[in-house]
Amino acid sequence: MPESNTSNACVDKLKVLADATRLAVIEALMDGPRHVGELNNLLALDQSLLSHHLKVLRDSGLVTSERDGKAVLYRLDPSVVMDHTGKTINLGCCRLVFDDHKQE
Repeated sequence: MPESNTSNACVDKLKVLADATRLAVIEALMDGPRHVGELNNLLALDQSLLSHHLKVLRDSGLVTSERDGKAVLYRLDPSVVMDHTGKTINLGCCRLVFDDHKQE
């Protein structure tokens, strides 16, 4: 049975989120928009590695970016819908539930 465009899009999103760093970025953005510097400090990543992961997330349509002066502000794409608890995101094809405790 051939795969539909919807299931292909879901597979692509899940492949992107299969990386622990990208999943951590998504979880950080669930609290609201963040500048690159904030994400870098929070996740303790090398700047070039974080930039790579942010590009993958942007290209997949999971996050958006905008210039904020000299900095870049990242947020979840409007297509990524959070539930009322702020712990679950709906990707349209499935839901991801995040644990109550976040890594510090």
